[in-house]
Amino acid sequence: MKLIDRILLATDFKGSSENLVRNAIELARAYESKIVLLHVLPDEKYESKAKYVIEEAAKKQLDKIRNWIYAEGIKTETPILEHGSFSERIIQTANLIDANVIVIGSGEPNKTESIRLGHTAELVVQQSDRPVWVVKNNTPFKIASILCPVDFSPESELALKNSILIARRFNAELNIVSVIQLPYHKTTGLKVDWEEKYETSRSEYIKEFNTFLKKFNLKSMDWEKEVMVGDPSIEILKALSNYESDLVIMGFTGMSSMNKELLGRTTKKVIRQLPCSFITLKSIDIIALKLENRIQGLEYHYNSGMQLLEDGFFNDAINEFKACLTINDMHLPTLKGIATCYEELGEIDNVEKYNNMEEEILSRVWDYDE
Repeated sequence: MKLIDRILLATDFKGSSENLVRNAIELARAYESKIVLLHVLPDEKYESKAKYVIEEAAKKQLDKIRNWIYAEGIKTETPILEHGSFSERIIQTANLIDANVIVIGSGEPNKTESIRLGHTAELVVQQSDRPVWVVKNNTPFKIASILCPVDFSPESELALKNSILIARRFNAELNIVSVIQLPYHKTTGLKVDWEEKYETSRSEYIKEFNTFLKKFNLKSMDWEKEVMVGDPSIEILKALSNYESDLVIMGFTGMSSMNKELLGRTTKKVIRQLPCSFITLKSIDIIALKLENRIQGLEYHYNSGMQLLEDGFFNDAINEFKACLTINDMHLPTLKGIATCYEELGEIDNVEKYNNMEEEILSRVWDYDE
């Protein structure tokens, strides 16, 4: 069972690259993922001898990082060395290897502006259709609190879906915020009852927010929702500070409709100023359930079922538990696991069915002991 099968780790060997590798290792460890290393050399015209020396130095550094990853017990492949545009080669390689996520450092910020994001990282976020996990310099891997801003668009729906799955895996607090951007301004000289307008808009927005959240399974999670009013980028950064979030997960698009343009602008403004690591999504999940079609023993199927249950994949967990019952139809922990899944799904009849099966087996065991 895989949820994140392959991570593309793009490294530039700079001072912050050690922290980037540590973050990728911990992510891969949590999801039993494979890391594919990539380094891109600039497409400059060197004399053949100089080019050979540079390439060999890069290969040596990639092998050093690969050995480190392998020593940590993480699966990895032969590192990839490319030439050309950094952002273009990163995106092309991610597509070529079908990476679940690109992990990249935030890079060096523009020192003349209040931007905390490097040029390459920003280009990759903007141009990649695949999820991008940007690791902030000198930020250790920690996911105790996740912030997910939503605006009810398909992109923010995708972001929230993945936020829930990541929060479950790391037992993290999830804070879901949405910002009302009012279509009028209080400083106008017109005599309008702004408080009444505000309350009406807020009430309608909260209803829409609640309807949006009904699409998601948030049971048994530590989560909060909040509606904020004002400029979305400013309010999201305020929420980040208030919740002391370790990770921000946002939808991102560059498409042409008015709402999508707004989402793209908001995300762009926010990620340029974030002090923590973040993930952006457009149309592809980070988390993609991949079940291995192999005959396994009871312990394997049971452990897979329990992990799927914890991650919120209740129907898939039931399938794994039922595979256990084909091996041992009296396995009590499996029956309890199935009943728990059906309880989460709200299927009370099936909960009772499997609870009764558990009680019947226990009764037979007690009768046998007597």
